[in-house]
Amino acid sequence: MQFCDDCGSMMKADGDRMVCANCGATSERDREREDEFVTTEAQTDDDVIESDENANFEGKPKATDIICDECGNREAWYTLKQTASADEPPTRFFKCTECGHRWRGYN
Repeated sequence: MQFCDDCGSMMKADGDRMVCANCGATSERDREREDEFVTTEAQTDDDVIESDENANFEGKPKATDIICDECGNREAWYTLKQTASADEPPTRFFKCTECGHRWRGYN
């Protein structure tokens, strides 16, 4: 990730140039340093937290210490998301492996 020298915003690649998403400033693309940068193109699905209502939970970690209110099943996929301030515990989003019911759990 490269940041604009003028305003500090994130820059995006545009061919051989980097363009600021905020102020439009441009700079040469430093191809030698690109291995140091992490881009969303190199990011795997394992790094992504699914919190969308339509998210596919299958294949995510499973919790066996919960009970689905809809069908009584004792197993659900879950994901974590920080929904409050950083000093609060994250929220767990569940999807029942049996009936597909979704709910959230607060620690």
